[in-house]
Amino acid sequence: MTSESLQPQGTPARRTVVAAVGAAGLAVALSACGSDDKSSDSSSSTQNGSNATGGGSGGGDATGGGSGGGSAAAGGSGGAVLAKTADIPEGGGKVFAKEGVVVTQPTKGQFKAFSSKCTHVGCPVNKVANGVISCPCHHSEFSVTDGSVKKGPATKPLPAANISVSGDEIKLA
Repeated sequence: MTSESLQPQGTPARRTVVAAVGAAGLAVALSACGSDDKSSDSSSSTQNGSNATGGGSGGGDATGGGSGGGSAAAGGSGGAVLAKTADIPEGGGKVFAKEGVVVTQPTKGQFKAFSSKCTHVGCPVNKVANGVISCPCHHSEFSVTDGSVKKGPATKPLPAANISVSGDEIKLA
């Protein structure tokens, strides 16, 4: 008695079909769960704060990537215009969700920028008021001055983003 397959030759075994469908489903699920790196690229590659009065003072920052910020500010070119300086309230700020950045004005004429992604679990921050940047997911709060944690559960500060201020325009550098 020979063991002969009951399956016609040339067709894949049920096991093969199930494995292929499972692998395809896993690939779809992983790509759907992945992040769109467009916003995280700009915030992760530019980690410097910028002072509006310096006109490129971020260029000398020792954290790297500063020379690009300095040349963008000095040349008047650079990234897209985020806002007018008058749009950012003193002691507060504004979230730019599409760009993945929050811009603050801790004191008159001093502008700072940070990643809008909360360091706790990555939720986007959504509000800036009373000197704090707030995350709606677990209510972490960060300082508008330096992005430091004011209230957990987050334990790490918001990473700084590089901006330039030219006249009354605030741009991503």
